[in-house]
Amino acid sequence: MDSIKNTVNQGLESLQGTSAEAKKEGNKGIAKDSNVGVGDRATAAKDALGNKVDETKHDAKSEGYKQSK
Repeated sequence: MDSIKNTVNQGLESLQGTSAEAKKEGNKGIAKDSNVGVGDRATAAKDALGNKVDETKHDAKSEGYKQSK
């Protein structure tokens, strides 16, 4: 039973990590776009950092569930 739960949790954490990565890449694109206003670029850069933290957190949790199977 724990193995099934860990497998499901690993999949969910992996999916959340992938989602955070996609958001990070989108925000990086906005932050690098010279046609976007400075304020929006700064906000996108800040958001990209937060997304990177989320990505790392979810990837670590996913790996933990993977190891506990």
